[in-house]
Amino acid sequence: MSKKQFKTEVSDLLNLIIHSLYSNKEIFLRELISNSSDAIDKLKYLSLVDGSLKGFSFDPCINITFDSNAKTLTISDNGIGMDEKDLNDNLGTIASSGTKKFLATLTEEAKKDSNLIGQFGVGFYSAFMVASSVEVISKKAGSNEAFRWYSEGKSSYSIDPAERAEQGSTIILHLNEEGEEYANRYRLDSLIKKYSDHVAYPIYLEYDQESYTEEKDSEGNPIKKSEHKREQVNSASALWTRNKSSIKDEEYKEFYKNNYFDQEDPLFYLHTHAEGATEYTTLFYIPAKAPFDMNYADYRSGVKLYVKRVYITDDDKQLLPTYLRFVRGVIDSEDLPLNVSREILQENKIMSAIRNGSVKKLLSEFKKISENNPELYDKFIKEYNRPLKEGLYSDYANRDSLLELVRYKSDSVDGFTSFKAYKERMKEGQKAIYYITGGKENILRNSPLLAAYKKKGYEVLIMDDDIDEIVISMVGEYKELPLKAINKSGALDDVKEEKSEEEKKSSESIVKRFKDLLGDSVKDVIASSRLVDTPAVIVMDENDPSWQMQKLMKQMGNVDDMPEVKPIFEINTESKLVKQVETLSDDDAKMLANVLLDSAYLAEGIMVKDPAAYTKNVASLLAK
Repeated sequence: MSKKQFKTEVSDLLNLIIHSLYSNKEIFLRELISNSSDAIDKLKYLSLVDGSLKGFSFDPCINITFDSNAKTLTISDNGIGMDEKDLNDNLGTIASSGTKKFLATLTEEAKKDSNLIGQFGVGFYSAFMVASSVEVISKKAGSNEAFRWYSEGKSSYSIDPAERAEQGSTIILHLNEEGEEYANRYRLDSLIKKYSDHVAYPIYLEYDQESYTEEKDSEGNPIKKSEHKREQVNSASALWTRNKSSIKDEEYKEFYKNNYFDQEDPLFYLHTHAEGATEYTTLFYIPAKAPFDMNYADYRSGVKLYVKRVYITDDDKQLLPTYLRFVRGVIDSEDLPLNVSREILQENKIMSAIRNGSVKKLLSEFKKISENNPELYDKFIKEYNRPLKEGLYSDYANRDSLLELVRYKSDSVDGFTSFKAYKERMKEGQKAIYYITGGKENILRNSPLLAAYKKKGYEVLIMDDDIDEIVISMVGEYKELPLKAINKSGALDDVKEEKSEEEKKSSESIVKRFKDLLGDSVKDVIASSRLVDTPAVIVMDENDPSWQMQKLMKQMGNVDDMPEVKPIFEINTESKLVKQVETLSDDDAKMLANVLLDSAYLAEGIMVKDPAAYTKNVASLLAK
């Protein structure tokens, strides 16, 4: 036996790899299968360009067997294989990757075409998470000699001559207590399908299947028989890597249903391949119905990341921005660098380019559908309008694109409308886009503030989503047109009608009377130039948050003790009821002023501070 010491402080490093590098021990199978796939790739390449191996013929495959009694798991391939020197160099030195060295010898064009991903030299050692010892029997293509590498993953390893019929490598894991679960057909089958289903070469799983025959033993019991089986477990193909023109619509839909467990067809899908400085493929689907966890903070990402068809993760929320969390699909990168465990994405320009490119492609597709297929886009908006609005708040770089995609209800048209359509309908001379926020749709549609804008022929957008005010206040304008809330003081002058001096004087007197009566229960009292049939309303100062905003901020926990934000009381000085404050006694006038204020709160869907006092005041006024 040729016993050798590892070329690094391997005891400490292996301990780090086994206990810290990987967060999930099942990753070991993905790593070993990926190494086998790389070995086959190398032989395929060398059989085309290397003189000594040119024309080398073989039927590439990966075989997996197990023995639950002996507690062993074996992964075998017929790839390039290793000689004694390769075993020393690649398995005798931690973080020395044969794949990385091999890649260094390739031309740029050959690198682009390769599917090699094992570039860190540590994936193999993940085997020690589940094995007390590991042996590798390998024979290099073109050689007549085979060798056996053996280690218990501590401080040393050994290399000895061995026997192997064909080129390739066989890895035998002697499973430890934690690894015993992997000597199981169903566990292996599920892991291969999860991580390596799209590896380009067939992966065969061998097992013994027991069944009962119709024959009986001497005691009349059915006789059990065992049958050895070898089945291909993986699909060995990835739909997204095929040319779009060769894929039928039904194939796209079946892929979606099978991979995302949805009985319905997707609303639509988008398949793209990006080349250039960054090369990657995406296949995105939009579900017909919003995912059940779309509005949960702990939603699960619906996009799976692959590197050269090897599954990496489906639990990274950085693949797409949060507002696109409803998207399902695949991102497959040709050159995305990962950290050594292949589990955590590094912050890097390539990932950033993939993310930005994917977002732009998706938003561009949404816009195309909105222009060419309004019926389909209406279905899309019904499910995903809200998250798109979140993008207006969070994605400044794509805000202009998102402004074309979001939709709002209107007091003038049925269904939803876009800012673009609103702008096209604007009355000549109109200088702003008007909207109203602050509560349920029926309350907003019945707001007395709308009357003055209807009279002027100005359309008002009904924004009844609880996030609308936060988002729209961040946007501010659309194509240089200011966005104005009619329930804030900033839009008052746009529908203002001039009054005579006598009317102004009368209004000033009534306003002063209300200010004296209400005191500091309101921020201000102003004479309205837009109320028609309604005696009074409350509006917010342009710089103050609305009631809805205050409620949302409290729910989100952004403030501990939010100071009370008082409204502006806007009164219709032409109303007979309002005018009565000048003729009533101070006590009755104060009672009337408070009833009008509380009624204005109720009209906005806001509970009055003292319902009992309000009811008492109304009853008292009615009695008089």
